[in-house]
Order: sequence, then C-alpha cells, then structure tokens
Amino acid sequence: MVLQVQTSIYEPKTQEIAKQLLTATQENRSFLASLRDQMRWDDKLLAWAMSNPGLRVQLFRFIDTLPALRSKPEIASHLQEYLGDETVELPAALKGMLNFANPDSMPGQVAATTVSTAVETLAHKYISGENIKQVIKTVERLRKEKMAFTIDLLGEAVITEVEAQSYLERYQELIAQLVEASKNWAHIPAIDEADGEKLPKVQVSVKLTAFYSQFDPLDAEGSEARVSDRIRNLLRYAKELGAAIHFDMEQYAYKDLTLNILQKLLLEDEFRQRTDIGITIQAYLRDSEQDARNVIAWLKQRGYPLTIRLVKGAYWDQETIKAAQKHWPQPVYNDKVATDANFETITQLLLENHQYVYAAIGSHNVRSQARAIAIAESLKVPRRCFEMQVLYGMGDKLAKALVDQGYRVRVYCPYGELLPGMAYLIRRLLENTANSSFLRQNLENRPVDELLAPPDLSHAEARRQGSALGGSADLKQLPRGEEDKSFEGAADTDFAEDERRKEAAQAFEGVRRDLGKTYLPLINGEYVKTQDVIDSVNPSNYSQVIGKVGLISVEQAEQAMQAAKAAFPGWKKTPVKQRADILRKAGDLLEERRAELSALIVLEVGKPVKEADAEVSEAIDFCRYYADEMERLYQGVNYDVPGETNRYIYQPRGIAVVISPWNFPLAIACGMTVAALVAGNCTLLKPAETSSIITAKLTEILIEAGIPKGVFQYVPGKGSQVGAYLVSHPDTHVIAFTGSQEVGCRIYSEAATLKPMQRHMKRVIAEMGGKNAIIVDESADLDQAVVGVVQSAFGYSGQKCSACSRVIVVESIYDTFVARLVEATKSLNIGEAELPSTQVGPVIDANARDRIREYIEKGKAEAKLALELPSPAQGYFIGPVIFSEVPPDGIIAQQEIFGPVLAVIKVRDFAEALQVANGTNYALTGGLYSRTPSHIQQAQEEFEVGNLYINRNITGAIVARQPFGGFKLSGVGSKAGGPDYLLQFLEPRTITENIQRQGFAPIEGAD
Repeated sequence: MVLQVQTSIYEPKTQEIAKQLLTATQENRSFLASLRDQMRWDDKLLAWAMSNPGLRVQLFRFIDTLPALRSKPEIASHLQEYLGDETVELPAALKGMLNFANPDSMPGQVAATTVSTAVETLAHKYISGENIKQVIKTVERLRKEKMAFTIDLLGEAVITEVEAQSYLERYQELIAQLVEASKNWAHIPAIDEADGEKLPKVQVSVKLTAFYSQFDPLDAEGSEARVSDRIRNLLRYAKELGAAIHFDMEQYAYKDLTLNILQKLLLEDEFRQRTDIGITIQAYLRDSEQDARNVIAWLKQRGYPLTIRLVKGAYWDQETIKAAQKHWPQPVYNDKVATDANFETITQLLLENHQYVYAAIGSHNVRSQARAIAIAESLKVPRRCFEMQVLYGMGDKLAKALVDQGYRVRVYCPYGELLPGMAYLIRRLLENTANSSFLRQNLENRPVDELLAPPDLSHAEARRQGSALGGSADLKQLPRGEEDKSFEGAADTDFAEDERRKEAAQAFEGVRRDLGKTYLPLINGEYVKTQDVIDSVNPSNYSQVIGKVGLISVEQAEQAMQAAKAAFPGWKKTPVKQRADILRKAGDLLEERRAELSALIVLEVGKPVKEADAEVSEAIDFCRYYADEMERLYQGVNYDVPGETNRYIYQPRGIAVVISPWNFPLAIACGMTVAALVAGNCTLLKPAETSSIITAKLTEILIEAGIPKGVFQYVPGKGSQVGAYLVSHPDTHVIAFTGSQEVGCRIYSEAATLKPMQRHMKRVIAEMGGKNAIIVDESADLDQAVVGVVQSAFGYSGQKCSACSRVIVVESIYDTFVARLVEATKSLNIGEAELPSTQVGPVIDANARDRIREYIEKGKAEAKLALELPSPAQGYFIGPVIFSEVPPDGIIAQQEIFGPVLAVIKVRDFAEALQVANGTNYALTGGLYSRTPSHIQQAQEEFEVGNLYINRNITGAIVARQPFGGFKLSGVGSKAGGPDYLLQFLEPRTITENIQRQGFAPIEGAD
C-alpha cells in the first residue's frame, strides 16, 4: 500500500489551528541560542547532544551505563573512557572537567558528582517520580493545570515469573494509592467528564509481556492462557476501584498476539461492556492502518467503544536492526515523513468512526495534533470521543496550548527508579535530539511553513530520516559488513506470523505419518540393504521410534571408498560453476522443505522448534555461501611479470570422510559435506547414529540437486568400526570431524600415521567442543546478561558446542546476578521439544543423561547447589542445574559436560575474570557482558576464544557473519562458514610459464 495524504477539505483548518498552537509554543524560540554558561548542567548535556552526533552516541552510552556504577571513581573512570575518545569533539567546559589524571582524585570526584547529578536531574524531567508518593504529587500538579494522566510503571525486564507476579501486584498497589488520593481531588470538568459522562480520574498503562516472563508468539495459546488470567485480575481490581486500564503496544513481534489476546478477552461477557479500557496502535508500522481498520470492525461487533491511543512508535531503531539481522522485511516505514502521513491517515480513520472508538492522539508534532482537531471539529466529533496525549517532560507547551483552547489532554507519566528507567530515558533523549524531531526543529527556528507542511511522500527517499516520534534518525545508518554485499543468509521463520505456525504444525503431522520407515545407506548411487538395523528414537519420548537406520559393515565401507575413487576423476573435472549450481539447488530444496526438516530435527534429536528452524537456515547458508566462495577461489590469482605468467590455482584433494555430530545433525553435516563436494572432492558422510534419519533426508536433497553417482555417499555405521576404518583408509585425503575431544584427538593421531600405499598426508579438520565462559562485570546490563546466560547455557539443554557452561561474575554484583539467574531459569518451560512452550527439551540419549547426572553429583561435592529443576520422567530429560561458589579449578569448571549444567564462579575483578576464563584447555566460544570500554577492548585482545561475543548470547553463529571454530584443544582448522574454510579441502598449485620466444614476449594491450 502506498500512503498518500491529500491536501483535503481539512487542510485549511489544519493550518489555522496549527499556527495558533505553534505561536503558543514558541514563546521561547531562542532556546538553543540561549544555551550558555548560566544554564544548568542537565540543560548543557542535552544541548551539546543536539549539536554533536559523535558526542551524542558516547554520552548516551555513558548514561546507559551510569546506573550500574557504584562509586564516584567508577563514574569518573567511565566518563573518561566514553568521552575521552579523541574522535569525539567535546565542548570546552566538558573537556576541562574531564582533565583529571586519576579517577580517585578530587577533580575526578567533582566531575563524577557534577555529571551524575545532571543526569539524574535530566531523568526527572522525563520520569514523573521514583515512588508512588512522588507520582501523586506530579499528577496533582498536572490536574491543577487541567491535564489528565496515565501512569506507566518502569522496571527491569520481566524475565522471571516472580517478576511477572510482582508487576501485577505493583500495579494493583499503584491503582489503590492513586484512587485513595483521588478522593481528595477537586472535580475538574475539563478532564473528569465529557458530554455529561463521568470519566475515571485514575488511569494506568500496562504492557502484556510483563504479565508472563516467557511471552512468545510461537506459543500463542500458552502465552494467552498465562497472560489472560493476570489481565482479568487487574481489570476486575480496576473496576472495583474505579480506575481505567490502557494496554501499551511493544515490539512488532508481539503486536498480533497482543491484539488477539485483548480482542478475545474483551469479548468475554464480564468485560464486553467495559469502555474504560484502551489499546495502542503505532503509526510507524506498515500494517498499522489495516490493524486500525480491523480493530474498528471488531469494535462494531463488540458493540461498546474502547480507546485507541495512536502513537508514532518508540522502537524504530530496534525494529529496523532486528529485521536487517534476521533478513526479514522491514515492519516500519524507513522515512519519518511516511510515518507522519500514515499517522494522519489513521487519525482520520479513527475520528470518522467516533461512534465506535475513542481516539487518543499521542504526538508532540503540532501539525499532527492540529490535524486531529481540524477533523474532529469538521465532523463535530463529541468531546468524549477524542483527547490529545503527550509524554511527560516533552511537549509541555503544546499540552498547555491545547488545554488553553479547551481540549482534553492526557499526560503519559512513566515512574520508577532511575536504574530501571534508564532505557526509557535514553529513548526520550534520542527523540529530543534527533534531527528529524519536530521538537528539535521547532527549537531551531525552522520556518513555520516548513514545520506545518503536509507530509510530502514524493520526497521521502531524499529525506530518509529516522524514527517515528522523532527517533534517532542520524544514528540509524549502520555500516554494512562486506559479506552483506555478496551474501545474504536465509531468513529464519518468523513465528509471530500465524501462517508460519500453522505450517509448522502441518509439518509435524507429515513427519509423524512417516514414523517407523527404514532408511538405507547410499553407496555408488544405490540404496543398499544392511545386516545391522537400529532404531532412531525420539529423546522426548523414547518409546516413539522415528525410523529405522541401516548401518553399513566394514566391507560395505570399502565398496563406498572404491566407488568414490572411481568417481573422483570425473568430479574433479566437473566445471566449478556446475558444482556450485548443484549446491545452490540443494539450498533451494532445503528452503522448500524447511518446515519438514525442522520438525524432523525436533523429533529425532529433541531440539526445540525455533532452534531447529535456525539450523535449517544455517544448512541453506552453507550451501549458498560455499557455492559463492568456490567460484571466487576458482578465479585464482595472477602474479605476472613481463615475459612470465604466474598463476596461483586450486585443485581438489581427493576423497573426504565427513563424520558429523548429532547436536547439529543437519547444519554441520551439510556444511562439512557440501564444502568438500563443491571443492571437487568425492565425499562419504558418516553421521552420528542418533541422528542418521536427518542425514538420510539431506542425502535425498543432494541427489535431487544433481550430485552424480559415487560422488557423494551416505554411510551410516558404528563409529568404532566404520568410522575408524574410513579414517585409517589410505585413500582418505581429508577427514572433517565434529564431536568429542577424545574422539577428535584419536582421529588426529591416526591420520598422522602413514599407511602402506598412502602417497599423501591426510588433512584433519576437527571441532572438538569447549568449556565456554561468559564474563559478567560490574558495569553489565543485568537484564541482558541474565537472559543471555540462560539462553546460552540452557538452549538445547546445553548441548551446543558453543553453549555457556561457566559464568564468571565479579563479586560486587555476584549475589544479585545469581538470584536473578536462578529465578529466570526457574521460569523456563521444560518439556517435549515439539511443544511450542518448551525452552528446555531432553538430552540426546540415556548415556548422555547418565553421564550428566554423574557430573551433577560431582558438582554437589565441590560447590553449592543453587538450583536443580525437576524434569519429566518419560524421555531423556534433565532439568537445568546451577552451581554457585564453584572453584575455578573444579571438575565442573574444567571438564566439558555437554548438558544443562552451569557453574557460576565468583572473582574479585575483571582481570581475575579474564584469567579464570582462559584457564581451561579449550578456546571455542566466550562472552562478555560489560559497558566498560576498556574491558571490552581488553577482552578482544586477551580472551582466548575463537568466537567472542560481547553483550549478547554466545550461541547461534551465522554463516559469513560469524564464522565458527576455536583453537587450543577445541579444534584444528579454519572456521566453518568463513572465507578460508574451503581452502582445507583444496591443494594450492602455482603454475609459472616463460612466455618469451627468442627474446620476444607478448606485451599485454599491444596492437
């Protein structure tokens, strides 16, 4: 849909009203010009941020960190780290204040006190109070100014069920105290009544996600059930006391589920007649106009009006970044002008349907508010049916001007402590200081005609300016990585879409219809029968046989090897473009069968649905990326000089044996296999026995894609027999292995032994696991850190080679971190992997379960058991286990467990944390949660891991973006999904030709 805002019958009236409002708001248009020394520091900080984009970024990063800092020296040190960067242009006053040698010095403490006080003062401009008592004072002041209010409770992210219950209880307490205070408030007709109807004096705004810590569109039914009970309790309580409830809108992923839950609940007999409830629509979303139409149609069916608060939106940067990272379509308009146009379109839609909906127009843009008033007055919309809204601390003069002209104004008032409120504050500061902000443009004396002009979509592309409601326009142009120019990964399934969830359910039904089938090895292009057949079972329910797998004998392994030898000369000569196109075809087939393959991964190896889907994406990416890479390498390199050509080229090595693991049964098997194939090697794939059906499906796809007979062979078998035979075979050239350190070292040793008739050295590529650590320092964002550690430690039951098994925490925040970590882990859903609510499924088999239990007993002997969750009996389940006070050299801190067991280690400071993190035999993945620039820099230089993740979880590496692999005893070889991975499957050659003949040589470019 292309938005188009016409100059209409409402435009003259819009301009007239807008100019009146603008005049009233511009009493002090010399604001920026007057920002001089007499101003308070909080004003100075905001003014400097407006004038210097580089300073704005660093200053806001510092402000984001400030609540975590516990002493003046810490604050002073971080001030210097963030603002002392030579690339940041500082105002003289700020530069002078930072000119101290030691954070412990008196000048350092003065700087810390000055800036922290200024930030707190700034925060109080946008946060209506730190406690209910302060909030009551604020709203009483607003009421004296004839303004209504709605209160939003700021807080830490709800990541535990304890916090979700607390959220409900805190709102009930807030409502109770506000209502009690309201008994002493004088009646103000402008805001307490409309068209003869009394309006609630008290209103609060709530977020659905805060009612359930595991709120997830994938688990729509479960989320609805858990959230709805708490909403019902709140609505009943509010009705009993006479308060109104408004439901805020959050990130795009939650939008449809939020609307569905509210629409279903508000049709229940108990709530159907309630008109003191509101919902929110965000105009920066591309589908918001259709959402508004759908809600209006639903309200017609309901028969009783509700309020729709129309805002432009507060998560623009987050939405655009997430969509870019996920390769999903952008859900928001990329241009502020398009958002403004959409806002006006929806405003008109709401007001034209005023008999069904009460419109609440939330904007600080004078034109947006004037447009609403012009439409409302032209249509003679009753005053009960619309009101104007602004954020506390923003648009104060606009609010006063609206009140003076007789309109009902409601102020959105966040309240809470400075620490939880910091994310909110940062968003408000970004809005105030962005180039596209109406507030800023008004302060900068932009011409009136420019400020009040209708949104001009014809110039939208030329005016690519940031977020709605004035978001961080000039912070949004993120640099694109080199890989983005040539390679774009497959998009994971967006389970927020109902259609995708239905596809997943249908895929499970399809896979179940095939349960119990037999899957045979593929040797020399034919499926062959075997003497040994094993059952592959569902680890969530081991009585369910997924299928039967034929295991080859050593004799059949030799047949496969001879077939590969025979096929190699022809495959070697196959043009690279042809080999690459086969991989691309395989990638397309994987995409076509995504839902089926994902369901099979869930059932055969117990991986939860979202993680299984992401694995299919990775397999697709391997096919497409390695196809591109082989074509790049095939170009070779020329090092020519006059009279001589020097050509650097590659050729395949020969026969590759791929031994793949069960924990990434499709992605790793596919990646190692197609890398070997596209490089021109004939390849034998021996998968882990517990995941052989998934690789049988991969075999089907490779055959359909066009891999010739004998070039690829699927050879499931016992590792101790068939695997060992193929590793030691003299005709094996490359061994690509992912698995345990014990087996990997044995392969490495065996491959180094020259066998009779062997005329080459074998190349071994081995990824052998890790003992991965995440460091959490004193400046970390604990909301992020707790969620990231939980995901990294317990995602796929801790069975990823990249999983976090140690978290190293500085002592100043240790107790707080452990308490939240335990509660967040308690809130996880443990169950069968295919259930959409499940975050923690089973481990792979009985051997793994029993081995992990042994480690748990060892942990109990050497550390403090902080948590051990129960788990279902039917299946190979182990509930998450957390140990605290773990010694750095303890067994559970040193040995790879490969299960949902997490060791939490206390350290004095960051230096010790880094020492402990590096104190193992492994170097695979690691993480750091910190907002201290020097710690981040030091970790980049000294943290001994192949993949370092900063301020995010440490699992889920993406092809080309985060090539994966480690060193020390974590493995040998180049990183999978990286630009040098294929080199391991190739032999480089240099060809030099003397092109002189009797002293004559062709001259390039000569006639």
